[in-house]
Amino acid sequence: MNSRAVQLLLAFAAVYLVWGSTYLAIRIVVEHLPPALSAGIRFDVAGTLMLIYALARGGKLPKTRAEWNSVVLTGIALLVAGNGLVTWSEKWVESNQAALIVATSALWMAGFGTIGAKGERLSPLTLCGLFAGFAGVALLVGGGIQAQGAPLPAYLALLAAPFFWALGSVYAKRHPVALTGAMSAALQMLTAGIVLTVIGLAAGEASQLSWQPRGWLALAYLIVFGSCVAYGAFFYLVHEVSPAVLGTYAYVNPAIAVLLGWWILDEHLGQTQIIGTAVILLGVLLVSLGSARKKA
Repeated sequence: MNSRAVQLLLAFAAVYLVWGSTYLAIRIVVEHLPPALSAGIRFDVAGTLMLIYALARGGKLPKTRAEWNSVVLTGIALLVAGNGLVTWSEKWVESNQAALIVATSALWMAGFGTIGAKGERLSPLTLCGLFAGFAGVALLVGGGIQAQGAPLPAYLALLAAPFFWALGSVYAKRHPVALTGAMSAALQMLTAGIVLTVIGLAAGEASQLSWQPRGWLALAYLIVFGSCVAYGAFFYLVHEVSPAVLGTYAYVNPAIAVLLGWWILDEHLGQTQIIGTAVILLGVLLVSLGSARKKA
């Protein structure tokens, strides 16, 4: 096996396994720490570490306003609106449900990909996947609300998160910058860290910080593995594999999250939510297959 194959294997392992476990880690963090401030600390530290790494590897800072705008707006969409809303919602929504709803980012990406002069028409298979995926979300969220597992605003935030993640991903793809993947990731995380820290301090979350080891250990895991390792691996794969292949993480992550939530936090899904889970994963799979067939 050559070195590139090994790098791809390790990168996929990070994106599949580590990102799948971050929902569990976020759930543990917000049980002990305030959501916005903990997310801000996560990206402040991870962004700084990634920036040091990027500079050591010869990475250069953006040279134009357009590049800075692209990096900042992508960071806000992906990490402030996308990840930040997930972190806040997991104060009430269990990690397995959060991961399944966030899987709809693949569906939003397919939809956003049709917009604009560079947009592509959706295949019938992809359209079937979109309808199936959003129907599954309706079942999953409806079952959660009926069971009174979490308040409605938490579910609304969780529904908005994959929308912003997809929006930021499509924006970044259509506004490329002449930066290394590590530098882009570092600046996006630093942008998000500053914004989320300001939001947390303005909301008075500093007084809610506690020093229980469980919460801080989970936060350290998110900093090192969820942000530095997995986020960096994601941007490496963006440039190395096709979107259809990369998009497979959208239905592998929820499977990992559901397994870990059941194993470690004793989380369960009701019958309606199990059906919704199956429909969501079917929808994402159809979208990925439709995209791959169109590329072929």
